[in-house]
Amino acid sequence: MQLVVGKIGRAHGIRGDVSVEVRTDEPELRLGPGAVLLTDPAGIGPLTVESGKVHSGRLLLRFAGVKDRTAAEALRGTFLIAEVDPDEAPEDPDEYYDHQLIGLDVVLTDGTLIGELTEVVHLPYQDLLTVQRPDGTEVLIPFVEQIVPIIDLDEQRAVITPPPGLIDPADAVVASSREGEGAAAGDSEDSDGSGGPDDDGSGDSEDDGSSGSDDEGSGDSDDDGSSGSDDSDDSTGGAV
Repeated sequence: MQLVVGKIGRAHGIRGDVSVEVRTDEPELRLGPGAVLLTDPAGIGPLTVESGKVHSGRLLLRFAGVKDRTAAEALRGTFLIAEVDPDEAPEDPDEYYDHQLIGLDVVLTDGTLIGELTEVVHLPYQDLLTVQRPDGTEVLIPFVEQIVPIIDLDEQRAVITPPPGLIDPADAVVASSREGEGAAAGDSEDSDGSGGPDDDGSGDSEDDGSSGSDDEGSGDSDDDGSSGSDDSDDSTGGAV
């Protein structure tokens, strides 16, 4: 079975090194020195990994026969493909190859079908599962134990416990508007109350009261608005 294990990015330096977007959980095995990789486009390969290193959080590879920056830049955008035994499995029982996951039914704990797992997206700090829903739309599921507690290869399903708003944005938890309404009403009353003394042009005592009213109303409004916004952002951000 052929699996995409990386994508070549920019050339690095002048000696033929290239950055690689890793798409495998086992880069030391699939992209290690001596590995022979097929390519897409096919005419560019096969490529043999000559050496590799990590630089500033990125994997840099040098391929046999690629000796300068010009040759390295010509590889940019090429997908790297490894031949993998379909029956092979990672040593860690909690890890899976992409081909084991693609095609699984994604369901809730009560059995409700969410869709089909169509792709595993490998990001630097987290993997995401692309799920195609019955209506053709797609949703990204963070591949972490809290959200994907069960992978059942025998039953060909992935059980998920998504937070509110992950599957359906309409279900996202948002901050209550009551506090905001209360703050708005308070501001209105403060504004009305302060308006009287200002309009009357009364003495210092009333001016001080007006100042206190304005400061208090402003502070309450800012605090309530900021808290509500932060809560809303956290909900959405956590969901996504």
